[in-house]
Amino acid sequence: MDNLYQELILEHNKNPRNFGELKEGECLKQEGLNPLCGDRLIVSLKLSEDGEQIIEDVKIRSDGCAISRASASMMSEAIKGKTVKDAIAIFHEFHDLLLKKHDPSVCPHLGKLEVFSNIWKYPSRVKCAALPWHTLNEIMEQTSKPGQSTSE
Repeated sequence: MDNLYQELILEHNKNPRNFGELKEGECLKQEGLNPLCGDRLIVSLKLSEDGEQIIEDVKIRSDGCAISRASASMMSEAIKGKTVKDAIAIFHEFHDLLLKKHDPSVCPHLGKLEVFSNIWKYPSRVKCAALPWHTLNEIMEQTSKPGQSTSE
């Protein structure tokens, strides 16, 4: 698992998926910052307009460490095409995995994200891996509050 972890982190850091930003006015956007290490990212989401709130597109712009960037890249792959409700479930499973609240085998939505299952051993790294997810969660919380937008 450690070798797979290293390979995936390096691959997603070097070639992040869904890198960039969506056009202003066409998306929900949130900036995340870890002031302890300087990791900074922007998550942009385009949701379907048909009421189902499907994540049609997601872009990540990340200026951070390899773990933060890889986590953001893998997150973008995991949530694209999912409903906001499903993305929230994945967020909670991943968050619990980072904090070792339960075994990865009981996390049906995580897939490749299970490689982060031992990161709880390194508390400073947990914050790096969690930053993209907490930033995403801030956007999703706003989608449940009518009349509020995180677009800048």
